[in-house]
Amino acid sequence: MFHRFVGDRAFYRRIFAIAIPIIIQNGITNFVSLLDNIMVGSIGPEQMSGVAIANQLLFVFNLCIFGASSGAGIFTAQFHGSGDHEGVRHTFRFKLLACTALTLAGSALLLCAGKTLIGLYLQGEGDPLQAQRTLGYGLDYLGVMIIGLIPFAITNCYSSTLRESGQTVVPMVAGIVAVFVNLAGNYILIFGHLGLPAMGVKGAALATVASRFVELAIVAVWTHCHGKRHPFICGAFRSAYIPGRLCLSIFRKGMPLLINEFFWASGMAILNQCYSRCGLDVVPASNISGVLFNLGSVAFLALGNAVGILMGQMLGACRPEQEIRDTNRKLLALSVSTGILFGGLVAAASGAFPQLYKASASIRLLATQMLIISSIMMPFNAFTNATYFTLRSGGQTAVTFLFDSCFVWLVCVPLAYCLSRFTAITIIPLYAICQSLDLIKCILGSYMLKKGKWIQNLTQ
Repeated sequence: MFHRFVGDRAFYRRIFAIAIPIIIQNGITNFVSLLDNIMVGSIGPEQMSGVAIANQLLFVFNLCIFGASSGAGIFTAQFHGSGDHEGVRHTFRFKLLACTALTLAGSALLLCAGKTLIGLYLQGEGDPLQAQRTLGYGLDYLGVMIIGLIPFAITNCYSSTLRESGQTVVPMVAGIVAVFVNLAGNYILIFGHLGLPAMGVKGAALATVASRFVELAIVAVWTHCHGKRHPFICGAFRSAYIPGRLCLSIFRKGMPLLINEFFWASGMAILNQCYSRCGLDVVPASNISGVLFNLGSVAFLALGNAVGILMGQMLGACRPEQEIRDTNRKLLALSVSTGILFGGLVAAASGAFPQLYKASASIRLLATQMLIISSIMMPFNAFTNATYFTLRSGGQTAVTFLFDSCFVWLVCVPLAYCLSRFTAITIIPLYAICQSLDLIKCILGSYMLKKGKWIQNLTQ
C-alpha cells in the first residue's frame, strides 16, 4: 500500500526537475513580495491597504492572462510530447494574440472603473477619512501599474511555452533577476535613496513595472538566441497564421479555462469584498496574512504546475492508462505532503510575522487568526490544486470550470454575501466557514479523477 503513493528516485528526479525551478522562482518572487509588502506597510496602514486592494484587481487580470496561456498550453505540452514543433509554434502565436486582446480590454476597464472598484472594498466600519486616503493611494498605485500589464502578458506567453517545452530554468532566472530589480527599485523609490525623491506607493509601482520589462527582455532575448533548441520560435512572427482546426480545438478546450480563471479570480475578489464589510481593519489584516500564506503555498502550487506539464507530456506520448494513473496518484500524495509540511510552518510563524508590520494590535491579531485558519486548510488546498491541473492536462476544461468557478460563485460567494450583510457575524468565523468549503471540492475532485475522462490524447 505504501508503494502506491511513493515513487522511486527516478520519479522524484523527474518531477523535481520540473518543479524545483518553478519553486525557486516563485519562492523568491513571493519572498521579495513579502519584503515589498513590509516596506509599503512601514509607511502606514492606508498605503498598505490601497496597494493591497489595487493588487486584488490586478490579480483578476493576471489570472485571465494565465488562463489564456494555459488554454493553449494544454496543447503545447502535448505537441511537445509528440515532437510536433510546428504545433508548439501555432499555440505560441495563439497565446500572443489572446493575451494582447486581454491586455487592451483590461487596461481600458481599470482606467475607466478603477476608482469605483477600489471603493467597493472601503465600505466597512471605520474612519471615513482613512477610507478616502486609502482610495487615493490605491489609485496612485494602479495608475502606474497599468503600464506593466503589457510586459507581464508577453512574458507569460514566452515563459509558459518554454516551461511546457521542458525549459524551466530560463523563466526561473529571468524571474529571479526581475524580483531583485523590483526589490532594489522599491528601496530606492519608496523611501527616496540615491538622491531621488521618496515616492511612496508610486515608487513601489514604478519598481514593479521596471522589473517586468527586465524579465521580458531576458526571456525573449534568450528564446530568440536559442532557436535551434526551441524551434517553435523560428518564424513565429512571420505571420499570424494558426490552423483553423487547432483554433477551434483551443477555443473549445481553452476558452472554458480562460472563463474559469476570470470567474474564479473575480469570485475571490468579491469574496474579499465581503470580508472587508466586517471592518476596515480586515483589508490590512488580510493583506498581511495573504503574503505569508502565498509564500507558504509556493511549493504545492509549483507542484500543481508540474503535475499539469508531466501529465500532459505523458498523455501526448500515449503512455498506458495504468502508468498515468499510478504517476498521478503519487503526484497527488507528494502535493498533499507538501501542504502538510508548509501548513505547519505557516502556523508556527503566524504569531511572530504580523509583528513586522506598522499596524495596530487589532490588525495583527486578525492577521494571526486568519493565518492559523489558512494553514489548517493548506493540505486540502494542495489536493484541489493538483486535481485541477490533472483534469486540465487531459482537456477537461469544462469540468474544471464547474469544479472551480461555479463552486466559488454558486457556493462560496452567496454564502459570504449573505453572512456578511444579513447577520452580525465577525470576520474570523466568516473566514473559517468560507475556507472550509474546500473540503467539498476535495470530495468532488476525487470523484472526477476516479472517472478517468481526463485520460485522453488531444493531439491526435
